[in-house]
Amino acid sequence: MSVRATIREIRKGFPFERMQQFATSSGMAPTEVAKVLQIPARTLARRRKEGRLAPDESERLVRLDRLFDLTVQLFDGDRDRAREWFTTPRPALGNESPLQFAETEIGAREVENLIGRLEHGIYT
Repeated sequence: MSVRATIREIRKGFPFERMQQFATSSGMAPTEVAKVLQIPARTLARRRKEGRLAPDESERLVRLDRLFDLTVQLFDGDRDRAREWFTTPRPALGNESPLQFAETEIGAREVENLIGRLEHGIYT
């Protein structure tokens, strides 16, 4: 999908199924994904019924999906090891997990930088 097409999809809000697909492919619980996307339980139920995420939630899902893909690459395609690393507190992130840190854009960039350092063998 092109960047322009992705932006159009974000603006109208992703289908709710896209969040469910990410949860399934990442092996994370949908409630855990919703928490990082900053979707409260009642709003999550409403999104499920409406069948669509809000634009800001969709953008956060893109961010989360991108970071998890980078993590899977870091672990040479091993999704289980990637999920474990992604959900475990890391000293380089102030003892928060990369998943928790990814709740904000600046935190997500720091996770991406950490992955880059690890790929190049720079211990942090």
